[in-house]
Amino acid sequence: MTPTSTVLPAAAVDALIGLLPTPVALRALPCSGAALAGRLGEAAVASFVGVTSADIAILLADPASLDAAAGAESALVSSQDVLRPALEGAAGVFGVGVLGETRVEDATALFADTETVVYELTGDDAVTGWFAIRLRDNGPTGSTGRGTGSVVGKLGRINSVEMALTVEIGRTRMSVRDVLGLEPGAVIELDRSAGAPADILLNGRLIAHGEIVVVDQDYAVRITQILDVAESLT
Repeated sequence: MTPTSTVLPAAAVDALIGLLPTPVALRALPCSGAALAGRLGEAAVASFVGVTSADIAILLADPASLDAAAGAESALVSSQDVLRPALEGAAGVFGVGVLGETRVEDATALFADTETVVYELTGDDAVTGWFAIRLRDNGPTGSTGRGTGSVVGKLGRINSVEMALTVEIGRTRMSVRDVLGLEPGAVIELDRSAGAPADILLNGRLIAHGEIVVVDQDYAVRITQILDVAESLT
């Protein structure tokens, strides 16, 4: 195995367990995915496309353990929503790229693949779940003449990938309990004063500031400042 194929999975699982909403501290131990045959079910799966691409999945030994955090009586928050920050944390070690939507599906093939690195997640001497990560080879950058160290050259690998552009006028933090208690007419105070510029985010990364305008009765945003994203990526 190459250094990348061992270091990145270890860094990813460390980031994951630091964000999982569990009542006890977890530790990750490498294990055999093939040995889990018959114990696997539906897992939260996502694919990352970027400079380093990967398929990642987390399978809980007791999926019902997330019901309290997800709000079992409400459709506002799903188990995928609760697990998403942990998956994003794991994908953050891969560098520039896009993490696709989290989907719930049978991940038996991913766990059993010989190229997949699997970790058993344990806490208080009990198995909480399993995490799988399979790195994918992106192939050569191409014949553009740009070095592999160039940010532009790296991003060229994902030019055709669609990314979500979001305009944010403000944000706040709320507990799941408060979110589930929202009713029509409720007012949520944001951390932004009236007249302050809006943030423009590309797949969750701040890239520009702008002001909200109306074009043909539709909301739009006029860009007033573009941040130096290239420097922040190096």
